[in-house]
Amino acid sequence: MVSVILSDLGTEILIPVCAVIGIGFSLLQWLLVSKVKLVPGSAASNNSGAAGKNGYGDYLIEEEEGLNDHNVVLKCAEIQNAISEGATSFLFTEYQYVGVFMVAFAILIFVFLGSVEGFSTKSQPCTYDILKLCKPALATAGFSTISFVLGAVTSVVSGFLGMKIATYANARTTLEARKGVGKAFITAFRSGAVMGFLLAANGLLVLFITINVFKLYYGDDWEGLFESITGYGLGGSSMALFGRVGGGIYTKAADVGADLVGKVERNIPEDDPRNPAVIADNVGDNVGDIAGMGSDLFGSYAESSCAALVVASISSFGINHEFTPMLYPLIVSSVGIIVCLITTLFATDFFEIKAVKEIEPALKNQLIISTVLMTIGVAIVSWVALPSSFTIFNFGTQKVVKNWQLFLCVAVGLWAGLIIGFVTEYYTSNAYSPVQDVADSCRTGAATNVIFGLALGYKSVIIPIFAIAVSIFVSFSFAAMYGIAVAALGMLSTIATGLAIDAYGPISDNAGGIAEMAGMSHRIRERTDALDAAGNTTAAIGKGFAIGSAALVSLALFGAFVSRASISTVDVLTPKVFIGLIVGAMLPYWFSAMTMKSVGSAALKMVEEVRRQFNTIPGLMEGTAKPDYATCVKISTDASIKEMIPPGALVMLTPLIVGIFFGVETLSGVLAGSLVSGVQIAISASNTGGAWDNAKKYIEAGASEHARSLGPKGSDPHKAAVIGDTIGDPLKDTSGPSLNILIKLMAVESLVFAPFFATHGGLLFKIF
Repeated sequence: MVSVILSDLGTEILIPVCAVIGIGFSLLQWLLVSKVKLVPGSAASNNSGAAGKNGYGDYLIEEEEGLNDHNVVLKCAEIQNAISEGATSFLFTEYQYVGVFMVAFAILIFVFLGSVEGFSTKSQPCTYDILKLCKPALATAGFSTISFVLGAVTSVVSGFLGMKIATYANARTTLEARKGVGKAFITAFRSGAVMGFLLAANGLLVLFITINVFKLYYGDDWEGLFESITGYGLGGSSMALFGRVGGGIYTKAADVGADLVGKVERNIPEDDPRNPAVIADNVGDNVGDIAGMGSDLFGSYAESSCAALVVASISSFGINHEFTPMLYPLIVSSVGIIVCLITTLFATDFFEIKAVKEIEPALKNQLIISTVLMTIGVAIVSWVALPSSFTIFNFGTQKVVKNWQLFLCVAVGLWAGLIIGFVTEYYTSNAYSPVQDVADSCRTGAATNVIFGLALGYKSVIIPIFAIAVSIFVSFSFAAMYGIAVAALGMLSTIATGLAIDAYGPISDNAGGIAEMAGMSHRIRERTDALDAAGNTTAAIGKGFAIGSAALVSLALFGAFVSRASISTVDVLTPKVFIGLIVGAMLPYWFSAMTMKSVGSAALKMVEEVRRQFNTIPGLMEGTAKPDYATCVKISTDASIKEMIPPGALVMLTPLIVGIFFGVETLSGVLAGSLVSGVQIAISASNTGGAWDNAKKYIEAGASEHARSLGPKGSDPHKAAVIGDTIGDPLKDTSGPSLNILIKLMAVESLVFAPFFATHGGLLFKIF
């Protein structure tokens, strides 16, 4: 047994301390955001309850425009309240349905895994070392069920807290925009950081505590201990799936309805208070882009940690019971929180944004700074927490690995993430030629816009796939499947910064909507639009990270599944595997078809309702009557709850049906097929949608001579751009981001149920 510099006690202290620092930092950011008062004078009663304890003594003074309009502040508070209530009631409704599923699936896990040895309570020979005795399968069933529930609850809480922070910060960002774009940027970014750090720290802390509590029972049986921990990843991702799909359908039904009737037919601005779907649209940004995204990235983080721990438990770390090297994935994540904390200060404290053109570079610098610092952090961690040489389980054999090789595995994942981020930015930001070409194609109508947008999306897949391929080859060559798992963890190690940048987008979007609805001046709307356009690009970068990490995570989980199910080789030439491969490659298309059609049918109802209100409510267009916002919110809520169940069932049931009836070989084919095709569709869908959205914003902003020649709002090229944006909405916010959950979730579910499939699976092939 080789000693490492960092003692076991040091590890036991370091991980929870870093997590607590992360939580503390997020609370500090929240405190700073809460200093922006939402209510003038004594009218504190009008504000939402969450903010009621901040002592509203003073109010913001309008510095530039000489207006000190109490009505504007009150209007902002009122709109924020409506958005917050809508988002909260939707999430509660969604969680009630998801809660029923969670209980049912937890029972399923217990029954299936408990039945592997006929619910016996006797110790059994270990899977990878028959000479040793391990805890009974019934224990693994029980503890897997507990970790599944823990993962699910953490995922739901992460999403919900993120949504609460975002709806708390949106109106504050609007009010700060009156002081200038820099102040508004800091408020939006700090609010994003609250969510990023809370999620990263909570995920780490819950996982760490779970491992330590389970260890009290498992003792030296680390193989069983970390096998039962995989339920944590399954819980996280299964909740993320429903959050992403449900939230995505909600937000896009409202968005498409609001845009088509409001902007194209009635020629009124985006987020105009006369538009009945405008509150539903702003609620949607929070439940889809914030709550959904939070759960999604938490799921990726939980799964990459679980995949690495499972492989490590059957390598020299687990066999020799070396606690510090065993928890290397968690130590990397701990250092990631500290690195992201320093990185965040660069955006909020060290440098101040003074002009619109500085927004996007500031967000890009966040990615670069966090990646550079994290590379140094990982080098130090690899030196102090790993022995100089150790062995890693590699499909039945033990492969000798050096600590510097493992450092390179993490680093290659980290830098591949940065490359994917920048390529995504190049293809979706209106500062570069791809989006400008798409905007230019609007001259000849919507059809050419759609053709150019689709071509851009397909082309944007090339470099990210090469980046993923290189990181897979390098990390597998150095450290087999463990290398791929830690490469995924490397990509996600700066998750706090990634999420802060990501959550910043919807917060800015909401801030712009509130400015429009509160009747603020054109200059303030221009500032919030500039924040929003940068936010659109960063949201696309966030999706790029999520998809890239999902590819690596699901490959690592796939490797762990193949090992656990005792498959020696996955031979594509055998019919069992090939039929799985071809069916697996089809699943992302089936899933996308379901989610796209759900958005389409929900949007249809929304369009009809918005048209009905414009036609039947007298004085609505003139602004003398108020629209019925609640009906539109209800349409979105009902549609998304009803429509999220079939796509969710497809993903959750496929591994179970294939594993039980066709066996582990066919299931390994299905997993490989869905991974290969899912990644491509996900990248192209989210980039196409992002490009169409920013092409529309490019024309609307009219910042260059070229853009002005296509505008102004309401011109034919602008209408063509709005149609492109509307088509792209379900691609970039529903189907694309949900696909990365599909590939991860099927892999982690297969891993959790692997003992059952290996023992009882393949019924059809046993009969014939």
